[in-house]
Amino acid sequence: MEHDGAEGGVDHDAATRTGGNAVTPALEARGLRREFGHVRALDGADFDVNAGEVVALIGDNGAGKSTLVKALSGSLAVDSGELLSDGKPVTIDSPTAARSLGIETVYQDLALAPHLDPVQNMYLGREVMRSGLLGRLGFMDHNEMKEHTRRAFADLGATVRDFAAPVGSMSGGQRQQIAVARAAAWASRVIFLDEPTAALGVVQTRNVLDLIRRVRDRGIAVVFISHSMPHVIEVADRIQVLRLGRRVATYDAKKTSMEELVGAMTGAISQEAA
Repeated sequence: MEHDGAEGGVDHDAATRTGGNAVTPALEARGLRREFGHVRALDGADFDVNAGEVVALIGDNGAGKSTLVKALSGSLAVDSGELLSDGKPVTIDSPTAARSLGIETVYQDLALAPHLDPVQNMYLGREVMRSGLLGRLGFMDHNEMKEHTRRAFADLGATVRDFAAPVGSMSGGQRQQIAVARAAAWASRVIFLDEPTAALGVVQTRNVLDLIRRVRDRGIAVVFISHSMPHVIEVADRIQVLRLGRRVATYDAKKTSMEELVGAMTGAISQEAA
């Protein structure tokens, strides 16, 4: 378990160690700061996630989770700090810049077009045009897009039964799977999932958690933002806790407890004692 803070001679290397060798994070943030007027949303926040792991990002309301995710996904500029991808400094100043680095984000509103079917949503803004003159005239290759969508969903075990129905007519669980599968199809490095199990039933939640594991097993880093401690402990490999705009602790999900996580979130467990 890693703990943040300058006190106590703590090892501050954000990389997870395996067999004594440092692993370069797929995405890392160092000392991010962002203020909104007199409100300091990020106060030197650090974060890291490695390829092929699920990192849960937790914290009480106002801890800075949303601001950090927006900064890492290119939706919000920071006042200071450093971002690194595979150990190299990068600038992520727009969602387009994030996508160019293989980073995709699924927000709570899913950003799906409810009147379009799963294939059209998969390729929204990324449509494949037909070859030759027809492509130059604006004709799309619907067969290729449909086949690629079917394969992508099948590879991840997404239970989408009707590829011709508008996604607005589907259950919340199916819509969530479509959004996650779409992100996984285009991401090569990192996926951010903002409260992906919120308002889902037991079966739908199980399908989404299984989907997250499959994405991880493809070597993609998954950042799981959630208020559900049972889901966090179940699906995450590591858990990073934000409090008052800073990362205050990082836990091995298999070696922590709900009480310990809540204590770190609320400040009942201090950085030094965590």
